[in-house]
Amino acid sequence: MNLVFDFGAVLFTWKPAQLLLQTFPQQLQTPEEAKRLAHQMFAHPDWHAFDRGTLDVEAVIAQTAERLALPLQAMETLVKGIGERLTPMDDTVALLARLHRQRQANQGITALYYLSNMPLPYARLLEERYDFVGWFDGGVFSADVQHIKPEAAIYQVLQDRYALEPARTVFIDDLKHNVHAAQELGWQGIHFESAPQLQAELEMLGLLYKA
Repeated sequence: MNLVFDFGAVLFTWKPAQLLLQTFPQQLQTPEEAKRLAHQMFAHPDWHAFDRGTLDVEAVIAQTAERLALPLQAMETLVKGIGERLTPMDDTVALLARLHRQRQANQGITALYYLSNMPLPYARLLEERYDFVGWFDGGVFSADVQHIKPEAAIYQVLQDRYALEPARTVFIDDLKHNVHAAQELGWQGIHFESAPQLQAELEMLGLLYKA
């Protein structure tokens, strides 16, 4: 069985509203305001283009600051610093370590892959900084292929590149619509909510042996 992991909010911490509260304390007074701004920023076509690799970091900074009437220097600090804020989620990485050991021992896991919406600067930083990215047999970052989840094309790139059999591929993502997109291609899916929940679901599928 192939296991495919998302990165943000599954293996790496991703709390956009919290980042915005810290970056724009003069503009944001409540967590609810930060959530609204996070949606306006990260769900906008400009950020999707940054994820896709068709808009560079300087352009997304300038266009987002102007569109949302936010200080340019603070926006630059935020966007250029996000890669540093993508820190490992230790409990999920511990599960990945167990799966990696099983993979090496040919116990249940055929291969481990990743599929992540990730702008180029952050993708390269994670590859360089974290050894556990090397535990994967392969993967796809959105900016490298100019497709983003939940578009079917990005799942198809991973599937074709590694000759994955859909019915024997399980996709793990924190966003339900990304999981549903994988399921529409015949993959199995797990909506990630927490490491204990993921562990339980993997154990039920017989993909993670109890320690």
